[in-house]
Amino acid sequence: MAMERILIVGAGLTGALTAAHIRSELSKSCNIMILEKARGAGGRMTTTRSSQMPLESTCDLGAQYISLTTEYAQKHQSIYENLLNKGLLEQLVGEIVGEPSDVSTKHYVAPTGVSSLTKHFLEQAEPDIKYKHLVTEIKGQTDSQHLRVKTEEGVAWEFDTVILTMPVPQILQLKGDVQDIISSNCGVREKLGKVSYSSRYALCMFFTQGTKLDVPWVAKYVTGNKCIRFLSIDNKKRGSVYSQQCCPSLLVHTSVPFGLKHLEQDKLAVQSEIIQELKEVWPKLPEPCEVKVQKWLYSQVHHGYEGSPGCVVLRERPFLILAGDGFVHSNFDGCVESAQSVIRI
Repeated sequence: MAMERILIVGAGLTGALTAAHIRSELSKSCNIMILEKARGAGGRMTTTRSSQMPLESTCDLGAQYISLTTEYAQKHQSIYENLLNKGLLEQLVGEIVGEPSDVSTKHYVAPTGVSSLTKHFLEQAEPDIKYKHLVTEIKGQTDSQHLRVKTEEGVAWEFDTVILTMPVPQILQLKGDVQDIISSNCGVREKLGKVSYSSRYALCMFFTQGTKLDVPWVAKYVTGNKCIRFLSIDNKKRGSVYSQQCCPSLLVHTSVPFGLKHLEQDKLAVQSEIIQELKEVWPKLPEPCEVKVQKWLYSQVHHGYEGSPGCVVLRERPFLILAGDGFVHSNFDGCVESAQSVIRI
């Protein structure tokens, strides 16, 4: 795949991995730009920071840990070894209550937060990243040698290759020729329309230094509650000496039915309801000094693209490629698979 001026839409894990692979395996000299609608990198691998507590008070809002199966332990061995050697991953030590037991699966955590993994791959790629830029339109006539990309802010660029890594429903909302290009590929629009995601809320509680969250587990899957599905003591989950010195923080993930029911409601009202339900699950939970809530409209892939191809090429010369976990499966290794499939084109 000959590429010179490349755009990757989305600074999540797939976008970062794709950029890093392009830089290391295809071209040292190509120009890679990443446009990201949010204020920072990470996507669903986001680590938030307390606005009131010391710098050491952080919490993973999306992905909590990485589960490595025997299949991918061999397939992605070099990636895991690199992350482990750099201290960006550690084996999770501690009890996860309610998770199906599989002795062949190893769990890993990011000592400084899951967003550090995305940032690591971005540093390898050295792209030109522009945050708070929402891509709204892609144009490319049949005889055009470039794709013209426009953002909500009214800025436009031209590229030789465009790789879209955002959730599939957002791809289907783009304006311009991209929708005609999708329709010109037999069966692709129908397959894209079948891709679906679960929705949920994440709530993080920050506590003052010295607060004791006195439970034997590091994470717990909750059953029998209409709202609360997962709890994680974030600093305890990370396990390293650095993380143990952090101020305590607690992560709460809601159930998918609760997330779907409350999607359109005010976040503060939803926050109050989550806290009320949390008191039923954990009656003696100490009072936090700060609370943050995040709505994940696209939390995890519920039904992926048919055949799990890793990516879909909509057009060549100029290249227009769809990628992301929606085209494989929703976890770390799925993002790796998608990024590697782009490189193999």
